[in-house]
Amino acid sequence: MHTEAIDPPGVQWLRVSPKYVTVRLVEWAIGNVFMVAILSLPLIFVLLGWWLWPPLWLAITVPAVMLVLALWRLLLIPRQVRAIGYAERDDDLLIRRGIFFQRTMVVPYGRMQYVDVAVGPVERGLGLCTLKLHTASAGTNAHLPGLPAEEGARLREQLSARGEARLAGL
Repeated sequence: MHTEAIDPPGVQWLRVSPKYVTVRLVEWAIGNVFMVAILSLPLIFVLLGWWLWPPLWLAITVPAVMLVLALWRLLLIPRQVRAIGYAERDDDLLIRRGIFFQRTMVVPYGRMQYVDVAVGPVERGLGLCTLKLHTASAGTNAHLPGLPAEEGARLREQLSARGEARLAGL
């Protein structure tokens, strides 16, 4: 994989927990099973003779296309989770994600206002959490999902301390 364009040289990336795949699979199942079921209603109504429109070919095509797209996204989930990484440097935190559209975000410690740890029900059951970084910029969407709870707590404390130290130096 060629990531030289977005990866700074000499950075040792840490990965999120492989258990995060389960969280993503649950999210996938909830969203896609519901969506395919809703899009299949016209097909059921046409087959039962309750509706004359849409034509049968269209009533079959729409949920079938959605199902194929959902299965494609399902196959990508493990690779997407493996693509999430982070690295602590002296002055900033790097967050990397993406397979096709790769992104590396740099969050300077001095810009952090507070660090939040969030835990959903599936994450809690797996001992995981999501670290959210809040900066002075409202447009910053820096978050790091799939961290083991102890690592999330450690990072929250360490990043908060580094942020306070950098702010005090201003």
